[in-house]
Amino acid sequence: MNVHIINTGFFKLDGGAMFGVVPKVLWNKQVPADENNLCSWAMRCLLVEDGDQLILIDTGLGDKQDEKFFGHYYLHGDDTLLGSIRKAGFAPEDVTDVLLTHLHFDHVGGAVKYDSTRTRLVLTFPNATYWSNEEHWEWATEPNPREKASFLKENILPILDSGQLGFVDKAMSPFKNIDFIHVDGHTEQMMLPVIRYQGKTIIYMADLVPSSAHVPLPWVMGYDVRPLLTMQEKEEVLQRAVDEQCILLFEHDATYEAALVEQTERGIRISERGALRDLLGH
Repeated sequence: MNVHIINTGFFKLDGGAMFGVVPKVLWNKQVPADENNLCSWAMRCLLVEDGDQLILIDTGLGDKQDEKFFGHYYLHGDDTLLGSIRKAGFAPEDVTDVLLTHLHFDHVGGAVKYDSTRTRLVLTFPNATYWSNEEHWEWATEPNPREKASFLKENILPILDSGQLGFVDKAMSPFKNIDFIHVDGHTEQMMLPVIRYQGKTIIYMADLVPSSAHVPLPWVMGYDVRPLLTMQEKEEVLQRAVDEQCILLFEHDATYEAALVEQTERGIRISERGALRDLLGH
């Protein structure tokens, strides 16, 4: 088994939206904002080699939206989804499974692309099964007004039309070394992959704890549909990470890939953060 960080570039989001009720005087020390109150965030995916399976977790923003759309998010950096996969030594056709933690555009956008004529939407990974779950799929395809702008039909419906959509069964993971934590605070039934890797456990945190700055319990995004539930779910996952010394992998932290956490007098806090390979001891 092997794991590869797949960087897909950076984008910008409003710092206040990313930190909810936390005052700027606090969060700006952790993630400095620019003159427009925007902070840079990573779109960090993970590629897992496990036997004859090549499993991609999330797909970033993609490149099929129009100039107006991208103008809201200030994409920057040199990394791309397919470029990083090729740098890891693989082609899109090699990917056997795509795990989508949830279907917000910055997590699923790269799953679908235009064909060479730019007239038809096709799957970026033509040989892969794309995994969601029934509850979240229904939530995303019949969106509520709060999240409607995050669930884009062009990112989602081509997956259904392809016949390559699979639903994760809560009772039984389709993968030998990956289980899932299902959480509902950010959006309905977001899935956090829990990866057993060489005697260690990696939890891919998606948008439950999008960056290392979000570890303190009250540091919850304004985007969450149920922020109080997010706090409860964070507490449970972070306590597991303390008890089992799990490595937390951050999808959106622009500086730090991963971290370990510990119990302190002030609550659960970061004990070590940096590159995933360093925390794995590679």
